[in-house]
Amino acid sequence: VQLQAFGGGLVQPGGSLTLSCAASGNIFGINAMGWYRQAPGKQRELVANINSFGNTNYADSVKGRFTISRDNAKRTVYLQMNSLKPEDTAVYFCNYKKGFYDAWGQGTQFTVSS
Repeated sequence: VQLQAFGGGLVQPGGSLTLSCAASGNIFGINAMGWYRQAPGKQRELVANINSFGNTNYADSVKGRFTISRDNAKRTVYLQMNSLKPEDTAVYFCNYKKGFYDAWGQGTQFTVSS
């Protein structure tokens, strides 16, 4: 599975942005797609993920502000981010999981700053 992420850039605090990640390859069957982020000097952390059934999981820090969704026909997962804060600044990585298999996108930088 290959993942290509789109989006990122510079956004002002309180602003919104949507990241998308398109998957190619064999993604049939039960799987989960999601987003992780890694800020400078910090470990990579889960932001949100969504499985084949549409069940979602969010980090506490983004609950109520971020929404993850997926379009299985387009093999794409989206992360709608609202009410952005400077602490959301990080490199965001798209992720695909199926059983013990893990695939990662290339990462996209996203900065929240005035």
